[in-house]
Amino acid sequence: MNVLLLNPPFRGRFSRAARSPGVTRGGTIYYPIWLAYAAGGLERDGFGVRLVDAPAAGLSLARVLSGLEDFRPRLAVLDTSTPSIASDLGAAAEIKTAFPDCAVVLVGTHVSALPEDALRASAAVDAVARREYDATVLDFARSVRDRGEISAVAGLSFARDGRIVHNPDRPFLEDLDALPFVTEVFSRHLDVRDYYFAAARYPMVMTMTGRGCPNRCGFCVYPQTFHGRRARFRSPENVVEEFAWVVRHLPRVREIGVEDDTFTVDRSRAREICEGLLRRGVRIPWYCNVRPDVDLETLRLMRRAGCRLVTVGFESGSPAVLEAMHKGVRPEQALRFAADARRAGLLVHGCLVFGYPGETPGTIRESLRFARALKSDSMQFYPFFAYPGTEGYALARSSGVLETEDYSKWVTAEGYHDCVVRLPGGTSRELAAVCESAYRAYHLHPAYLWKKLLQGLTRPAEGVRTIRSGGKYLASLRRGRRASGRRDRG
Repeated sequence: MNVLLLNPPFRGRFSRAARSPGVTRGGTIYYPIWLAYAAGGLERDGFGVRLVDAPAAGLSLARVLSGLEDFRPRLAVLDTSTPSIASDLGAAAEIKTAFPDCAVVLVGTHVSALPEDALRASAAVDAVARREYDATVLDFARSVRDRGEISAVAGLSFARDGRIVHNPDRPFLEDLDALPFVTEVFSRHLDVRDYYFAAARYPMVMTMTGRGCPNRCGFCVYPQTFHGRRARFRSPENVVEEFAWVVRHLPRVREIGVEDDTFTVDRSRAREICEGLLRRGVRIPWYCNVRPDVDLETLRLMRRAGCRLVTVGFESGSPAVLEAMHKGVRPEQALRFAADARRAGLLVHGCLVFGYPGETPGTIRESLRFARALKSDSMQFYPFFAYPGTEGYALARSSGVLETEDYSKWVTAEGYHDCVVRLPGGTSRELAAVCESAYRAYHLHPAYLWKKLLQGLTRPAEGVRTIRSGGKYLASLRRGRRASGRRDRG
C-alpha cells in the first residue's frame, strides 16, 4: 500500500514546520521534520512512501497530483498550520477528488488543538492524528491496509454517524532511539538545496535530539499542542551516530541544526553529546536552541564540539512581561548569558516578542534597550503570534487584544508573518510597525554593520552567510513594496 506525506503548497516558500509558520523575510524554510519521522516509520513497516514538500520544491498542487498517477496513494497525510488551514482543507478535497479511494489524515499543531473544527469543515478529511503522530499514522495506515477498525487507533479523531469521535490520547514515545535518523529520510526524499536557515551555513540539515519542553512559556505552540511539557531524549550515543552519518553520507551539508525546543534542558546530557562528538572526531558545525541560562563551562564545551551558534528566545527585556509569559528567566540573567556566549566564541541569534498580554509602550521601550545591550549576532523582533491551543491565545481572546479569528490573517497575501494582536489603545498595524522598525534599526546601525564587516574579514564563511541572508531580506522588502503598490492601485 502506498502512502503520501504532503506538505501542501500555500503561499510561496511557506515554512509550515516553523514554530511561527510563514514565509520569512530572511528566506528561512524548515524541513518537514515531523512528516519525515512518520515517513521513516512507514518505510520500516513496508509501506510505499512518498514525502513531498511542495513549498520547498516550488510545486503547485496540480503538479503534485500529476506526479502521483503512477503511485496512487491509499492514504494521504497532510501537514497543516494555523494560517494555512483553509488552504490545507482545500488540498484535502482536491486529493480526494483525484484519488477517491485515498483516505486523508490531517496532522500538525493547528488540528491537534482544533480537531473538531477540521473534521466538521470538510467531508474530505477522514481523520485527524493529534499531537506527535508517528505511531498514530502508522497504526492508521495498517488499519486502511488491513480494513481494520480505526476506533482502536490511539490519538485519532474522526467523524462517524454525524458525531466526532476522539480516541484516547496516544502516550508519548519514550524510546526515541527507536526512531529512524530523520536526516536519512531527508536524503531519500528531499533536496538539501531547497532548505535554508538564515543564521546557518548553507546547505544545512535539521534533526531533533529530544522531544517535549518542561518550560512554561505561554506563547509557545509545540509544547502546548503537540509534544508536551515533559522532555524525552535520545541517548547521546544515538545523537553522535546521526551526526557521523551526516558527515559520511551528506558531504555537501555544511551545518546541522538541532531543532529541539531546548537542547540544553538536561545540561549533563548536552555535555555528554559534545564529549561524544569530540571523542569520535565528528567535525561539522551545528547550531541549537537554548534558554539564556546555560553556564559558561557548558557553552565553551559546546563550542569545542562544533557548535557555532545558539538561537535564544530572550522574548522581552521587561521583568513584568517575562513573568506574564512564565518565561522563568530574568533580564540580567539573559545579559550575563549573552556575554558568556561571546566569551565562549559562540554566535547568538536572539528573538524578542512584542505584544504579549500585559505589554505596554513602556515595556516595549525596555525591550528595545535590552536588545541593544545583548549585542547578539542577529535579532528577530516578532509580534506575538496567538495560536489556538496555547495559553497566550486564550489570554489574547479574553483580554480583547486579538483583532480577528480569521486565521488567514495570521500572514499577509505574500505569506509573510502578520500581526493580529494589538496593545490596549493601539492597533495591530502599529505593533507590526514597531517590530519592523526595530529589526531595521538593529541590523542597519553603523556599529552593527562595522562589526559584521570585521566578522566577514576575520571569518569569511560568516561573511558569505551574512551577504546571502541580507540579500534575501532586501529582496523580500522589494517584493513587499511591489505587492503594496498593487494593493494601493487596486
